[in-house]
Amino acid sequence: MSTHILVVDDEKELADVIELYLTGEGYTVHKCYTGAEALRCIRHTDPDLAILDVMLPDGDGFQLLRKIREKSFYPVIMLTAKTADKDKITGLTAGADDYITKPFHPLEVVARVKSQLRRYRLYNHSAPKQEEPAHVYEIRGLLINRDSHRCFLFGEERKLTPIEFSILWYLCGRQGVVVPSEELYEAVWGEKYLNGNNTVMAHIGRLREKLGEPAGNPRFIKTVWGVGYTIET
Repeated sequence: MSTHILVVDDEKELADVIELYLTGEGYTVHKCYTGAEALRCIRHTDPDLAILDVMLPDGDGFQLLRKIREKSFYPVIMLTAKTADKDKITGLTAGADDYITKPFHPLEVVARVKSQLRRYRLYNHSAPKQEEPAHVYEIRGLLINRDSHRCFLFGEERKLTPIEFSILWYLCGRQGVVVPSEELYEAVWGEKYLNGNNTVMAHIGRLREKLGEPAGNPRFIKTVWGVGYTIET
């Protein structure tokens, strides 16, 4: 069964290069050059992953990302020519799973695509139904099930992206331990952590929003300033 990748970039030459490398890996690529065109494509094609340029002729990639996240949770990688942390945090906060800064080598795109698809399939794999779930954490009204990739807060399901689920699962598995940002990043993203990387902070912020966490006194994910994050026992 073919894996479908949506590529949205108004630089047609760049989109062609990305398509060339991805089709070479056996993926089916759908190219779009505007946000409106991408939305029409999404309605008729259910992508497995999307690559979105931040700058589009009819808006920006963040608007398109928010539209996608209203209904879908497949991985989204943002392409940006800007190196400002603000743009990266905006994308991650809106629900992006990763970002790549232009200029880049096409093989980097292929590697990121493979990494995100591997993580998505791992946490969305449909396990055989069992009477009792095999991998579950239940903490003060928060229930997270690795087999079904579902999260509930006081009985109400909270929809998490694969990255958000991975972060929460990792922290639940180390309840009572302060997990440094470096460890969390390397465990979830599988890449070396670089100083100044705000990726973890942005995803923690979005995860707290989905859990209805009070800004001043979160119930679950606590910040230990200068150290990392913890879920208390």
